[in-house]
Amino acid sequence: MPRSTTSSPSQRMLRVGEQVRHALSETLQRGDIIDPLIENTVVSVSEVRMSPDLKIATAFVSPLGAKDTDAVIEALNKHAKFVRGRVSGALRQMKYMPEFRFRLDTSFDNFARINDLLKSPEVARDLDSDDNKEEE
Repeated sequence: MPRSTTSSPSQRMLRVGEQVRHALSETLQRGDIIDPLIENTVVSVSEVRMSPDLKIATAFVSPLGAKDTDAVIEALNKHAKFVRGRVSGALRQMKYMPEFRFRLDTSFDNFARINDLLKSPEVARDLDSDDNKEEE
């Protein structure tokens, strides 16, 4: 089967990524990781991107209420092998258990920035002038 030239993920990568996200979320909710930074922080897993060979899972997480988000990400990466072992039961149908990498999810910051831009007076003025032209 020829590989496509686009870099978009395959259906399999998306499906497996969602399964891994659910298993990872459950593991983090149970509080299995013994680390003060992680124990005292609610960690939201927004997305898991799988490598094409399904051997690397990059988890995009948002530590909610944490003052030092980078420290939480560093702690999660430090415990990645432990997390891999805890998640393995829920993902036993996989041929290889993926290696976990944790990254800070900045998508909410981007959404907020775009929202602020759309509410800015300059953009509102431009949108109003476009509406006036359509009415004529």
